Formats: sequence, structure tokens, C-alpha cells
Amino acid sequence: MKMRPVLLTFALLSDLLVEAFFIKPPNHRSNPELLPRRRKKRPPKTTVGGWAKYFHEPGGSDLSNHYDIRYEHGILSYEEKQNTQVHMMRAYLDFFKKNNIETWLAHGTLLGWWWNGKMLPWDWDIDTQVSGPTLMFLGKHFNGSIYEYSSADSDPDLRPVIERQYLFDVNPAIIERDRGNGDNVIDARWIDIRNGLYIDVTGLSETEPLDQPGVWSCKNYHHYRTTDLYPMRETMYEGVVAKVPYAYDRILAEEYQEKALVVTDYEGHRWHPDIKEWVKKTPDEIKQERLSRQQARRKKQEEKAQRKKAKEEKDKAEQEAKEKGEAVDKEGKQAEKEEEKEDHAADQSIKEPEKEPIKVKRNAEPGPDPDPEPDPEPELMQETSGLAHLRRRGLDHAVWT
Repeated sequence: MKMRPVLLTFALLSDLLVEAFFIKPPNHRSNPELLPRRRKKRPPKTTVGGWAKYFHEPGGSDLSNHYDIRYEHGILSYEEKQNTQVHMMRAYLDFFKKNNIETWLAHGTLLGWWWNGKMLPWDWDIDTQVSGPTLMFLGKHFNGSIYEYSSADSDPDLRPVIERQYLFDVNPAIIERDRGNGDNVIDARWIDIRNGLYIDVTGLSETEPLDQPGVWSCKNYHHYRTTDLYPMRETMYEGVVAKVPYAYDRILAEEYQEKALVVTDYEGHRWHPDIKEWVKKTPDEIKQERLSRQQARRKKQEEKAQRKKAKEEKDKAEQEAKEKGEAVDKEGKQAEKEEEKEDHAADQSIKEPEKEPIKVKRNAEPGPDPDPEPDPEPELMQETSGLAHLRRRGLDHAVWT
């Protein structure tokens, strides 16, 4: 009986100690400063088509979508954004190195490393990847962790020393490795709780080990072969040790095409090979380039109009020539017909006139022959005609007697 109050007291003290030393996520109810902001800005959850969306952004513009809604206080300036990203990435890599956990650069972050081992200054996204088993390990042991960062750990010469805090927040939907409704393609985030900028962490898993062994994919339909990823290459990124996939060049070419590895003018920045840096263009340079583009566009339009006009004139000339040729052919054919008519008429004029047929008057009285032929045997005229006929033919009268 006496032990019961002691046990109750011990249990109560144990709960108080655990409550005092156990680090909970900043968005837990025990944090009164962050709870009202989350209630005010975070939209209601929906479960249509799968898991409820876990990570939320303010929305309203493309830039504001790169902030976690719980810690966002407005859009940072260009310089503030760069400073935040550099130290956020260093803290992230330090955290994984200290805990002996593997992670590597991905997507635009990997492309920035390809150019000069730094972030692309216009890129608001920072992307990293981990394996599926590593993701589960992180969710079990480090979800909700607050990492205390000091720039002196990675850059002792930097003054003043920068100290910041980062939240590692793991999406509970990591147990589902299919895309689902697309609301939870991001598996975890490394968040700067000062302003809401974050690093996206996605896990790669063999989702179809029987049909496609050795093919790793994330929820956003990025696929990799095991030989593309491993063995990992150790390198330097933003001044700290990092890892990149083995076939990084092939991965970048497949995702961004080869032009991303050679284009030196992009998003208001120009690559300077002498200093190996992407340098932001000045307003005057941007204005001059805009004018040059307008002039080039205007010149192109004028050349296009000239080509169109020349083509129309050529088509018109060809049409006129065709019509003229048809008229000439018609006139020629008409002239040929006229010549044929004239030739035919000429042929008719030089032909011999036809002799008029001799008309024999029947029952007419015999009259004197105007031109009587001399009769060699006048005596026969006094005989009968039949006999005269016989004698004219040289037939003897005796034949008939």
C-alpha cells in the first residue's frame, strides 16, 4: 500500500522528464508559437483519391510555392534566398554525414553541381534523393528532428558565425510507394524554420522488382537503373562533401537534354568560364538584350513579309505568263484556221471547170449537122440502117443470109 504513492510519483516524474527532454516537431500542440500560424494558413485536408496532402505551400505565385506554409513570411530577396540555400544545404549534408546516412544530389541541384559544384542561382528548388530503406529509417528515427547548425562546423573562417535551426519533416505517406493522387510525391523536407524555404527529399524504390528488376523510381515518374546510381561518386558541393550518382551525365542528358550542359545564357544569367560562375545580368544588359531581341524579331518579320511579297509577285507573273501564253496559243490556232481556209479557197480556184453534160433532145426534127464528118461510104446511107451498121463493122451480108 505504501509503494503505490511512490510508484505514482515516480511515473509522474518520468512523464515530466520525457516531456522536458523529448524533442517534438515544431508544429506539435506543445508549441504555442507555431500552432496559430498553421491553423490560419494551412488549408483543410482532403482524402479524395488517396492520402491527404501533407506538405502545403502558400500558393498564389510560382515563387511562393517554394515555401512551407507554416514558416513563410513573404518572398525573400535574391541575395537572401542564395544565402539561405547555401547554409541550408550545408546543414543538410552535415546532418547526413554525422549520422552516416546516404543521400545524393538530384535534378536541378545535380545540374548546378555539374557546372561548378554550386547551386544554380536562379533555381528555387533544392532536390536530393535517398533509397527506399533509408527513407523508412529516417521516418522511424529522425522525423521531427531539429538540427542545430553552425557555419563554424563547415567553414571555420567564416565571420560572423551563422547559427540556424532546421526541421526534418517526414511525410507519413512514405509507406505508399505509388504516386497515388499526386499530392504526396515529396517524401520529406528539410525546412529552414526562419523563412520556410526547404529541400525536397524523395525516395527511390524498386516498385516492380519482378517485371523490372534493377529499376528504381520515385513517385514523380523518374526512373533510374542501378548501374546509373551505384557506385556513388564522392565530390564537393557548396564547400562540403556530397555524393552524386555514378552516371550523372547520362541522367542529366535524359532529364534535361544535352543542351542543358552547353547553354551558357539562361534565366537572366550568363556563364563566365574565366571565373566559373553564373553571373546575374545587370538591368542595362537585360534591357539591351530585350531591344536586340525585338530588333531581331522585327527584322525576321520584315524578311518574312518580303519573302511573301516576292512569292506573290512571282506567282502573279507566272499566272500572267500562263494566261498570255494561252492567248497566244489561241491566236495562233485561229491564224492557222484562217490560213487553212485561204489555202482551201485557193485550191478550189485552180481546179478545171467541169464539162457540161450533153443534152439530147428527144422527138426533135432532124436537122443539118453543123459540122458533118465526111462519110467514107455515102452509098450506105441509102440502105437500111441495119445493113449499114453491119457493113460499118466490116461484116459481110452473107453472114446473115
